[in-house]
Amino acid sequence: MNNQDFTFGELKALLLGLKKDYEFQTFADYLSESEKKVIIFRHDVDLRPLNALDTAKLEADLGVSGVYNFRIIPETFKPDIIKEIADLGHEIGYHYEDMDLVKADNLDRHIDLAYESFQRNLEKLRKIVPITTICMHGSPRAKYDNKMIWTKYDYRELGIKGEPYLDIDFNEFHYLTDTGRRWNGDKVSVRDKVNSKFNFNLKTTQDVINAIPQFPDKIMITIHPQRWENKLLPWTRELVSQNLKNVVKWLLVKSKR
Repeated sequence: MNNQDFTFGELKALLLGLKKDYEFQTFADYLSESEKKVIIFRHDVDLRPLNALDTAKLEADLGVSGVYNFRIIPETFKPDIIKEIADLGHEIGYHYEDMDLVKADNLDRHIDLAYESFQRNLEKLRKIVPITTICMHGSPRAKYDNKMIWTKYDYRELGIKGEPYLDIDFNEFHYLTDTGRRWNGDKVSVRDKVNSKFNFNLKTTQDVINAIPQFPDKIMITIHPQRWENKLLPWTRELVSQNLKNVVKWLLVKSKR
């Protein structure tokens, strides 16, 4: 496994490389006051929350803090794990998907129901830890973009400071995500896309590490902890599963052109 990507060894190497030149800030801290050279290290916890706990411990050992966005679904919503990650010094955010969780016969009513669902689920999380930032979950097969809630409602009225897709200027930030289990997965990404003047064609984690000196002063990196693994069987399972998903995503992206 030592020569394979998406292992904890590669993640540690990435963090150490970034730490040489950048200050790590949680999303909420950045919104309050930005460091000059800053990285927001974001974790979208879609599945396998125990993996998120492993990455959180690794980062804490390195003196790095990030934001962990948790879905509300039973497979992911584990209060004990959420609390433990927060106790390690990380921020917890709500990885909301409430447009996907409700049904209605018209869009306006759909948004109303999604907002009500969002409020309920936000309170569930707030019973465990403070929540001041959110980030949409982007299922590629979903009918609606979850950010559509905010075309009618204002999350700031609920004590939310920010949503990265709405409150980050990606012409100031270079955005990197491991969507598709690669760092240049924009061709197979349906939702996780931003408009930015920065364009680095980086495939592997080592490519990212090598390119760090070329990056601008502000970076946001998103990882999905379920993809980072040292054990061969789950590592291989995630590789095969993601490659199959990428084919479906590519077809969806192609159909929207």
